[in-house]
Amino acid sequence: MASTDSSSSAPKVALVTGGASGMGYAVAAALSTSKTYNWSIHILDLNPDRGAIAAKELGPKITFHPVNVTSYPSLATAFQQTYRQHKRLDFVFANAGILDAAEFYDRHDDENNASSDEPPPAPKTGVIDIDLTSVITTTHLALHYFRLTPHSPSIHPPSPRSLIITASCGGFYACPLQPLYGAAKHGTIGWTRNIASRFYRDDGIRVNAICPSAVKTNLLPEAAWRTFPEEFFTPLGKVVEVVEMLLIGHGRDEEGTERERLVGETVEISGGRHYFRGQQGYCDEAMGAMMGATGKDEFAK
Repeated sequence: MASTDSSSSAPKVALVTGGASGMGYAVAAALSTSKTYNWSIHILDLNPDRGAIAAKELGPKITFHPVNVTSYPSLATAFQQTYRQHKRLDFVFANAGILDAAEFYDRHDDENNASSDEPPPAPKTGVIDIDLTSVITTTHLALHYFRLTPHSPSIHPPSPRSLIITASCGGFYACPLQPLYGAAKHGTIGWTRNIASRFYRDDGIRVNAICPSAVKTNLLPEAAWRTFPEEFFTPLGKVVEVVEMLLIGHGRDEEGTERERLVGETVEISGGRHYFRGQQGYCDEAMGAMMGATGKDEFAK
């Protein structure tokens, strides 16, 4: 992160979902040694053993909450406890996520392998619950507690009041063997773009998303990771670098062009490179005018 004397910095508070391993752990570790802000970091994770280990490894700035992010009461309690402890919330990394397999395509024949006109069991949608629905509920809670956080420009450094969402390159491209995961990640990119302008306009809250390529974490077994070309994996350090850039609110693209006031960005990360990916252009002027109308206050009335 940018070099600033942390001794003169007012303490800031971060909340990281899926923070006990992988990208969440890496970001929490970076925050714990940051020179930009003096952070207190709350990590949320479903796995209590891994969470306890992460808190021990990362040191006294870390507080662990065993949380199932698909349970709104559990998630809300963790947000409330975090806020009550510090009376502020400055950064939320909505990172919790899982993958699905190709089970959506399973056949549902009877015991004699004969086709049946009986309806199959309902599809398993846990991936949507974690990768998209929990992002929405995390956003809902983040907005509430960001609004309660002091953010006067006279406070140095001021609260970043930043929400960063973990989407995926699978939010831009087809993932045939992970159809629910791909659909959810398309949704998180859409969610980021839908809310970012209003969050910033109305409350000065910056919302952005990271969209990494394959990052070796505990989401897949080693055999599955071997299907990817080894030389094209995205390092965890590169993910952290992009999160840090979005958190401080400015940075450079791969061509070296400085970008200020990062709001509503969806940053694709491939290997050691990152790319600012805007939404696709409108098909014609009429579509631009029609979709532009949905952003006006009168539309909601």
